[in-house]
Amino acid sequence: MYLPDFAYYAPDTKEEAVELLVRSRGTARVIAGGTDLMVKMKQGLLSPEALVSLKNLDGLKEIGTGSGGLFIGSRVTLNELINSPVIQATYPSIAGAAHQMANNQIRHTGTMGGNLVSAVPSADLPPIFIALNARVRVTGPAGEREFPLSDLFLGPGRTSLAPGEILTGVVVPEQKTTGSTYLKFGLRRSGALAVVGVAAAVTMEGPTVKDARIVLGAVAPVPFLAGEAAKTLYGREFTTELAEEAGRVAASECRPISDIRGSAEYRRDLVRVFTRRSLEKAVREGHV
Repeated sequence: MYLPDFAYYAPDTKEEAVELLVRSRGTARVIAGGTDLMVKMKQGLLSPEALVSLKNLDGLKEIGTGSGGLFIGSRVTLNELINSPVIQATYPSIAGAAHQMANNQIRHTGTMGGNLVSAVPSADLPPIFIALNARVRVTGPAGEREFPLSDLFLGPGRTSLAPGEILTGVVVPEQKTTGSTYLKFGLRRSGALAVVGVAAAVTMEGPTVKDARIVLGAVAPVPFLAGEAAKTLYGREFTTELAEEAGRVAASECRPISDIRGSAEYRRDLVRVFTRRSLEKAVREGHV
């Protein structure tokens, strides 16, 4: 498989990158790690006239905390998420989600931003970020804006980014979450797409659930909050039976398809099981 011909640009600033994208009138694509984009180009699924590389934008490699919470630049690789002392100390569930992705070679190159903007329903990072109330930061012709990460996804392969906009990072706000986690089921140990992915973030007051967010991946066109399942937990003492009840409600909320990796019925049952497991792990380990 051969790559089609294309122009290549490596701007030194975000503003220059935006200008190149605007001038391209939709014929250019942004490239960071390229682990998804280059495969699609070789397969003939994408044929951009130009690629705008973010490799010179060192500010997009930042991982740091401030008054707004934890900021993760879009060029941060999956292995950098896993190995970051800052993420390990603040939100190890993000590192845990990244560790379940692909294989070490891909994680060394693939970026957080790429995993988000590809808008694959089975992507592993969106569920845990949404569970943690994360926001995305983008730069475009109108300047910088920030909005809930859950609003980024419109459907498979479709995002709400406007023409010329670049995702520059994710902000995870400070929160009182007791514990959070992401669990997935794949058909093999390494490099498998999620058949089902479930993220949970739980806030406890003693033995009682004060708040919870349950996010399902790979069982709808976009990752989504299982709101009814979370409501079953509020104000109740956390038990395995309660987690199982939330799992059954989550299974009724999802909209899975049947494909080569599993039937819709099979996925619903996996949602039930993995919702219970995610909730139990988040409460048991008691970290975010």
